[in-house]
Amino acid sequence: MTVMPNALRRWLDTRAYRLRAPQHGPLVLEHRRVYILPVSHGYLFAFVLLIMLAGSINYSLSLGFVLTFLLAGLGINGMLYTFRNLANLRLMAGRPRAVFAGQSAEFPLRIENPTPVARAAIEISHPAVRPQMFDVPTQAEISVSIALATTRRGLLPLGRLMLVTRFPLGLFRAWSYAQFDVDCIVFATPESPGVPLPEPTGERGEGAASAHGNEDYAGLRPYHAGDSLRRIAWKADAREQGLLTKLFSGRAESHLWLDWSKLPDTLDIEARISRLTRWVLDADQMDTAYGLKLPGTTIEPATGVDHRTRCLETLALYDENATRPA
Repeated sequence: MTVMPNALRRWLDTRAYRLRAPQHGPLVLEHRRVYILPVSHGYLFAFVLLIMLAGSINYSLSLGFVLTFLLAGLGINGMLYTFRNLANLRLMAGRPRAVFAGQSAEFPLRIENPTPVARAAIEISHPAVRPQMFDVPTQAEISVSIALATTRRGLLPLGRLMLVTRFPLGLFRAWSYAQFDVDCIVFATPESPGVPLPEPTGERGEGAASAHGNEDYAGLRPYHAGDSLRRIAWKADAREQGLLTKLFSGRAESHLWLDWSKLPDTLDIEARISRLTRWVLDADQMDTAYGLKLPGTTIEPATGVDHRTRCLETLALYDENATRPA
């Protein structure tokens, strides 16, 4: 197979296919974004028409002319309908949910058809997954999902998508490209089996969780985003009093520091991140106030879903080179 030179590929991408930087917002498949060429059956169809035309001219067949031009008109109409099947569709990319390395990252997409013409047999493809076929009714929108495999932590971009259609005759192939500025955060794979958490310290941190102890029940307060689900007063919610959080008085909670510098020197960077990821999950499950210390980054002790997500994102995006002095 012949490999296309890089210079030619860049020229096709930037000039012929008008590919630019990833788009931030909705993307409309304008006419200049849609490309169309005959498929192998289309070239064969054109060749047969030429033979029919030559035979009609040679033998002066009136009905031959009629049939030839009738089929030619049908092919031209098929070309227009194939092009129209993609033109003016509106694509929007949603924000994917974070996943752990090894899981599938689901990128949600919405495809809107604002015209009174139904779109049928459209295929959306990505280099890493199998194509999906869908239809879009008139003046409606549908949702599709692109599931990409993940192998390592960090940001996983959606990449370039391709929409293709051969509807209605299959003689022409129309296609268009779409690329969105959308990334999925891939958390590091937690260490398995994990090692026990380090011993918590008795220091009083500055996080909100340090202001309350966990010994004696002290009352209720309105629920705040990030409060532990274990402290929600579910009975009060059942009595339609709204979401309330239980308060406790007494000794302040000890804080657990998950410290990069305290890990064994035998662990490499990825092994350290994997262990800290496991500790974040274990500490969150135990509802223990914990903080995270990485080279150049410190997250104060706290609890809750938001705190856990922040710690996992920090570990997923950690770059050792960025923390080294120049």
